[in-house]
Amino acid sequence: MTTTPSDLWHHYGRTRAERDRAIPDTFHWNWSQDSGPGPEVLGDLSGLVVGDLGAGAARHAAHLVSHHEPSRVVAVDASPGQHELAVDLFGHLAPRLRIVPSDAVSHLRAAAGTYDVLYSVFGALDFTDPGELLPAAAAALKPDGRLVFSTLAHYLNGAPAQPDVVAADVPAKTPEGEASTLRRWVLQEHVWVKILDDAGFTDIGVDVLPSTTEGPRTADTLLIRAVSIPRARGRNPA
Repeated sequence: MTTTPSDLWHHYGRTRAERDRAIPDTFHWNWSQDSGPGPEVLGDLSGLVVGDLGAGAARHAAHLVSHHEPSRVVAVDASPGQHELAVDLFGHLAPRLRIVPSDAVSHLRAAAGTYDVLYSVFGALDFTDPGELLPAAAAALKPDGRLVFSTLAHYLNGAPAQPDVVAADVPAKTPEGEASTLRRWVLQEHVWVKILDDAGFTDIGVDVLPSTTEGPRTADTLLIRAVSIPRARGRNPA
């Protein structure tokens, strides 16, 4: 049996959804989702078009729609299972919340100049080749648009992040429970800065959010912010 990578998220978040269907009151960037800065990092969202890349069940997107004043939030996820879960939980927030079943790169390539803000909370930026995703994100943002994302500062087993743009295989399961793997990019701070710069971003900033818990599978978080270069000042084609 052949299973597409998008199926590997089928089970994620379903147990929580059985007991918690509420729109979250909070929005966190850190790995344990319990402290640190919140949506203020995104800036004033009033009237803006916002995209959540790798939105999963769209809980962060639902929070922004309900507690801030964006014109629209588009929650993008490649997993059919996560799309189904998001629609079930938060479909009633349409049309201000649009839940889109698509991989992030394809969606962004079809949305040139659409977004004021793009963000990801351990989402598509972790699980998509940044050499493809970041240029697509730069093109999908309006001039001076903002990209903000959180990602692992190191591997969950404590191993250091990669000094080059290299993915690691991490365990996953198919909908049938069979063992499989996903590719995840866990990169050092300077690597993210370089590939963001190469992709057409400026004003790049990185904060480290320390882990708030101890024990296995905990991690510090990199919170990364960047701005798309205005087209008038953009780089000349090679």
